[in-house]
Amino acid sequence: MRLHPVTRLAAAVLMFALPALPAMAARFELQGGVSYMDSYSAPAAFGEVIFDQHQFGSSNFSWAPDITAGWISGRDLKRFDSSRYTTRDSIGLVAAGVRFHYGPADAWYRRLFISEQPTLHTGRTMALSSAFEFTTTFGYQGDHWSVGLRHISNAGMHEPNRGETMAVVGIAF
Repeated sequence: MRLHPVTRLAAAVLMFALPALPAMAARFELQGGVSYMDSYSAPAAFGEVIFDQHQFGSSNFSWAPDITAGWISGRDLKRFDSSRYTTRDSIGLVAAGVRFHYGPADAWYRRLFISEQPTLHTGRTMALSSAFEFTTTFGYQGDHWSVGLRHISNAGMHEPNRGETMAVVGIAF
C-alpha cells in the first residue's frame, strides 16, 4: 500500500517531534467530536499541542504556537459517487499555527481563544478538495478540558469548497 506524500511527511514529523513535545509544550489535548459537511455527520478525532503563551508587548493580547494532528471519517453518500470528489475518503491532517487569547490573567474571558492554522491533509473529498486548507477554531479552555467550534476549508481557492465544521470536546494534560 502506497502512502500519500503528506501522510509520509506527517508521520515522519510526528515520529521525531512527539518525544520532545511534552518537554516543550504547556498543554496537550485529546479531542473528539462530530464533523458536518452540509448536514451529513462524521466522527472526528484530534491531538493538539499548545506551547507556552507569549505576551504582545504590554497589552492584554497573547499568542501561543499550536500544532494539531487529526482524522475525519469518510461518509458513504451515494449522491456524490459520480462527482470528481466523493465523500468516502477519511482525512488525516496536520495543522500548525497560533492560538490567541485576550484579557488579564485572572479574567474569565482570558480562557476564550481563537486559533488559526494552515493545514495539510490526505485525500480529497467534497468538503476538503485542495491539498492546502485553513483551520479556524473558536473555543474555551478550562484547566483540564476544552470545548470548541472548528471549521476547515480552503477559503474558496478551489471548488468544491463545502468545508468541514465540527464541535469538539477535549481533555487536557
